[in-house]
Amino acid sequence: TGHELGHKKEAFDRWMAKLVLAVVGYGHFFIEHNKGHHRDVATPDDPATSRMGENIYSFATREIPGAFKRAWELEEVCLERSGKSVWSLDNEILQPLIITVALYSALLSFFGPIMLIFLPIQMAFGWWQLTSANYVEHYGLLREKLPNGKYEHQKPYHSWNSNHIMSNLILFHLQRHSDH
Repeated sequence: TGHELGHKKEAFDRWMAKLVLAVVGYGHFFIEHNKGHHRDVATPDDPATSRMGENIYSFATREIPGAFKRAWELEEVCLERSGKSVWSLDNEILQPLIITVALYSALLSFFGPIMLIFLPIQMAFGWWQLTSANYVEHYGLLREKLPNGKYEHQKPYHSWNSNHIMSNLILFHLQRHSDH
């Protein structure tokens, strides 16, 4: 849901994406996916594209920190262009992070230390779901590097897609990854 809402143009939908992703502490996905992954998909520059022969565990240990690092770099450049500090509330990585901290603090206050068991589990599950989706959607696919050093334009065959009705309903069109 956070993935799909992050592609919408309306401010409300985009804030809902940040909120949904903040629940699992993965708010940087909002920036990384839309500004980094979409640009670099199926290239060696994309930490969210799994490589041929790479197992999902190796991918996760590369993708998760790589995605956060790239999101931060992208947001820093964007904010600098606007003359804003990366440490301002305009930072769209810090916005969901603040929500995560507030939500987790509230849950800890209300339910007590038992949440120190459940919050990391649900966070890891959410991260694993997004990482698994990234792993499957572009596994082993590479765009050709052109003589000018740029990569060929993205085509539908740079994503693994599925037209099954059930996956469409369950995954909110995620199985038609190249469509967006």
